[in-house]
Amino acid sequence: FMRTLSTRMLRALSSLNTAAFGAPRACVFRVTASRACTSRRSVHSSTDRHTVYNPYSGKEVGTVPVLNAKDVASAVEVAHAAHLNWREVPLADRQAVVSQLLSHLEQNTDTIARQLTLQMGKPLIQAQGEVAGTIHRARKMNALAPEALAPDQLESVGGRIRYIDKEPVGVVAVIAPWNYPLMTVVNVLVPAILAGNAVVLKHSPQTPLCGEIFASAFADVVGHGDLVRSVFCSHEVADEHLIGDPRVGFVSFTGSVRGGKQVYQAVAQRRLIDCSLELGGKDAAYVAADADLKTAIPGIVDGAIYNAGQSCCSVERVYVHQSHYDAFLEGALPLVKAYTLGDPLTQTTTLGPMALEGAPEQIEKQVDDAVKKGADLLHGGKPTADPKGNGRFFQPTLLANCDHSMSVMTEETFGPVVAVQAVSGDDEFLSLVNDSQYGLTAGIFTKNTDTAVRLGQRIEVGSVLMNQCDTLDPELPWGGVKNTGKGVSLSKHGFRGVTKLKAFNLKMHQ
Repeated sequence: FMRTLSTRMLRALSSLNTAAFGAPRACVFRVTASRACTSRRSVHSSTDRHTVYNPYSGKEVGTVPVLNAKDVASAVEVAHAAHLNWREVPLADRQAVVSQLLSHLEQNTDTIARQLTLQMGKPLIQAQGEVAGTIHRARKMNALAPEALAPDQLESVGGRIRYIDKEPVGVVAVIAPWNYPLMTVVNVLVPAILAGNAVVLKHSPQTPLCGEIFASAFADVVGHGDLVRSVFCSHEVADEHLIGDPRVGFVSFTGSVRGGKQVYQAVAQRRLIDCSLELGGKDAAYVAADADLKTAIPGIVDGAIYNAGQSCCSVERVYVHQSHYDAFLEGALPLVKAYTLGDPLTQTTTLGPMALEGAPEQIEKQVDDAVKKGADLLHGGKPTADPKGNGRFFQPTLLANCDHSMSVMTEETFGPVVAVQAVSGDDEFLSLVNDSQYGLTAGIFTKNTDTAVRLGQRIEVGSVLMNQCDTLDPELPWGGVKNTGKGVSLSKHGFRGVTKLKAFNLKMHQ
C-alpha cells in the first residue's frame, strides 16, 4: 500500500508532527516549506505559517505557509502557462489523466481519509465515505465530458457551416470549504481540467492540507504539477491577486453567505467574469400523510446528524404531518440518543467534534432560543466533551414543537440538531418550506410520486428529493436559489462555468 504513495507524499509523511492525537501517527501528510503552493522550479517567499489544530485533541496537525501577493501571482502565472499547453491536449488524453488521479485516490483511501479526520474531525468511516464519494462523482464527470464538451452542431444554411465550440476559460480559481474538503473540490476541479483549464485551489483555514492532496497527486502521480496549484493566503491577497488576476477566467466559491457576497463583490469590482456560489442552507424534510415512517425516521435523523450536521444539505428543519407527529418523535428519540461521541479515528465513534471552535456555543444559542419560545428539548442541547474529556462536541439534539419564531427553524444551524414542527397538511408545509432565505434541497417522504412532483414544483429549491435527504446525484445539476447562491456544479451543466462559447459561421467558398 505504501508503495503506491507519491514521493511528494512520502516526504510529507516523514515530516509530519505526530502529536495530533498522542498515539502513533503513520500516514499523515504535512506540507513542507519547499513544496506548498509553488512550482517545482520556484519557491515561495513568505515566512509566515498557518497552523492547523485537531478539533478533537486540540493538538497541532501541521502547518502551511501563508503566501503573499507575489507568491499567489506566481502560482497563477504557472497555472496559466500550463493551461496554454493543456488546452491543446485531446480530450481522451485529459480523461486518462483524470482516471490516473482517481486511481491514486482510491489506492490511498485510508491515508487520505485519516488526513480529513485529523483536520476537521469527522469520524474515520465517514471520511472514508467522502473519499469514495469524491471518486464516484469525479468518474461520472469524466464519463460525461465527451457529451458536455462536444461542439453544438447546427444545420447548414445557405452553404454555411455553423457550430458552437466550447473553449476553456483559462485558470479556474476554486475556493473550497472545510466540511467536505475533497468532494466540493472535485465538483469544479475535474470538469475544469477536462475542459482544458488549469486550477488554483485555495482551501479553508481548517483544512488547508487537503489542497496539497490534489496538488501533490497532479505533480508526482499524474505528471502535470503546474495544472493544479494549491495556495493558502489571506482573503485580501486572494481578492486582489487571485480573483483579480486577469488570467483567472472563472471563480468557484463554497462557503458562507457572507463569504459568498464578499467573493461576488470582489469579482464584480475587478473583473467581468462569472462565478459560482454555493452558500448557506436550511434544508427541509417533509413527512407527508402517506409517508412510510420506517423510511422517514432513520433517513431524516441521519440526514440531520451525519457529519455532525456540518453539511450544506443537512436536514435543518423537519415538518411532520400531524397524524404522524407523535410516532415520529417516539421513533426519532432512540436514534438520536444512540450516537457515540469519541475519538473520530476509532471505528465505534459515530459523532465527531465540531470542526470550528465557536460552533458549539452558536448552536447552543439557537437551542436556548427555541426552548425559551416554547420548544420541548427531548434530548441533548449542550456543548460537551467525550467520556475522556476530549473534543468540542455538541450533543445530538432533538427539539419538538418548534415554529418559525425560533432561529433554529430559520437560520443556518450547521450542527447535529433535529428540529421538528407539526403541520396540518401539504399547504401548510409549502407555506413554511418557502418561508426561508435559503433554497438548496428539500426531501419529501411520501409513497406517491405524483405528490412529490406536485409539491416539488412549488418548492423554491435547487433539488427535490423523494424518500431521501442529504444526498446528491452527480448526473444532476447541484445548486440552489435565494441566498444559497448561484450557478451549478456536477452533471453536464457543471461544465458551463469552466467553458466559454464561441460561434462559428463559415460560409464556404464558391
